[in-house]
Amino acid sequence: MTASPPPPELAAFFSDGRLTAVPRRPARREQLLRHLAETLFEPDRPYSEQQVNEALLTVHDDFSAMRRYLVEGRLLLRARDGSSYRRA
Repeated sequence: MTASPPPPELAAFFSDGRLTAVPRRPARREQLLRHLAETLFEPDRPYSEQQVNEALLTVHDDFSAMRRYLVEGRLLLRARDGSSYRRA
């Protein structure tokens, strides 16, 4: 699964479908993360950490940072035992 094209207000952060920069402004970063969560992950479906990493690699090389941002932003929920993730 790959992310859909970003909305116009996020387009400056992408080049050829890849994320080139993470916004510094919290509101813009939250908008970016929401876009990624909604386009890369289906609701009510469990994902392994490997599946999350593979999906995030389609848009950014630092998949671990992106995964952390999504979990910290409560856009991806991690099971207590770390075995799976779900879109919030």
